Amino acid sequence: MTADALSRVFAALADPTRRDMVARLSEGDATVSQLAEPYRMTLQAVYKHLRVLEDAGLVSRPRGPQPRPVRLEVQAFDLMDTWIERHRGRVEQRYRRLDAVLAEMKGDEHEQDHGDDHRSRPEAADHPDDS
Repeated sequence: MTADALSRVFAALADPTRRDMVARLSEGDATVSQLAEPYRMTLQAVYKHLRVLEDAGLVSRPRGPQPRPVRLEVQAFDLMDTWIERHRGRVEQRYRRLDAVLAEMKGDEHEQDHGDDHRSRPEAADHPDDS
């Protein structure tokens, strides 16, 4: 699958009805009639949603007589997972670097605070009121 395939997958999942269909299919295969049950839409509209999911490679329906089961295709999920994990890894690496910089800055600030305490305290002999 190419970048265009990834775009089709994400575009297909942009619709809440299609995301719900995918979620329901993750529990097991279903016929179009079974998928259509909870929705207030025509069977034709359900077929349109399924066509988008099929074109994106998210679901398939084997050829043959009706009723044919609709099933999820793991390759599309592998494609999304690879893309997401690559970017998650980059973001996590960036945050680890930021955490290291902040920890270093905090350490420097802590050292500076303690160093300033010693420098800002006048010695007893040097204080004018002690004379």
